[in-house]
Amino acid sequence: MVTARSTETGKAKGSTRVVYAALAGNLGVAIAKFVAAGLSGSSAMLTEAIHSLVDTGDQILLLAGQKRGARAADPSHPLGYGMETYFWSFVVALMVFLMGGVVSIYQGIHHILRPQPIESPWLSFAVLAIAAVLEGGSLRVGLREYRRVIRGRDVSVWAFIRGSKDPSVFSVILEDSAALIGLALAALGIVGARFLAIPWADGAASIAIGLLLTSIALVLANETRSLIAGEAVAPPVLEQLRASLQHADRVVELVDIATLQLGPEAILVALTLNFRDGADSAVIRETIAGITRTLHEVDSRIAHVYVRPALDSDAQDPVAGTSDA
Repeated sequence: MVTARSTETGKAKGSTRVVYAALAGNLGVAIAKFVAAGLSGSSAMLTEAIHSLVDTGDQILLLAGQKRGARAADPSHPLGYGMETYFWSFVVALMVFLMGGVVSIYQGIHHILRPQPIESPWLSFAVLAIAAVLEGGSLRVGLREYRRVIRGRDVSVWAFIRGSKDPSVFSVILEDSAALIGLALAALGIVGARFLAIPWADGAASIAIGLLLTSIALVLANETRSLIAGEAVAPPVLEQLRASLQHADRVVELVDIATLQLGPEAILVALTLNFRDGADSAVIRETIAGITRTLHEVDSRIAHVYVRPALDSDAQDPVAGTSDA
């Protein structure tokens, strides 16, 4: 097998800025919510405080994952540590499920069975309003990064979440969206318990928030599970790679192209090619070097390019020619 490796590292992305914005907002909101929960006795407010505290921890884990994933390759990890980012994102999903969803549901059941009167409701509403502004600002930063990545293409937010290879961005978008919905549910619970004489409304709001967080956790876990298992690049990127190889010099046929996302900023490309008859080793090396440069121009995240000549058995291999790694 002949191997060529690009040397240019991936450019720094805006995902770190997105995480820092979420971290700052969640930390301030968590403190305010705990104070309001202590003064009001609201189960929904306590649930929201726990939610914000979990989100704060999540952002710290995402930053740790980014830092560990950016470490240089070494003999024990010759392709780098990029996929460790996905591991820490999976840990975030577990935290949202266990410390967010499960605890919130427990709190809600407890307060339905033993409802408590809501004190200082207007303080709770003020805190919820401030939290909505901060969470909305954090979400705005995440959506700005989403728009930067899609570059004007017609890609919905949900499609972006399903196709994104950077969990730092889609985790923040999901968590902040859930936070805004959770704030609305908490407000409804306080209104029901305090002003509509529905004592179980506050606990029911906590359960609803817990179910919301559980759903978000399942989405996060599924997306990061797929990335950990080894995903190919997004279909539009794959098509660009294929198109760039159509007119490669001294290449008769692109038999197979397999890709692997090694992390948000690193991609491996493995090519099976038919070279023109009579091409010697020097010509093949020159061709591979040119292919590597071409692929890197298409996407600067391509860090490794592996090339092998097609064998006779490849023509009979039903897998050959597919894009799945």
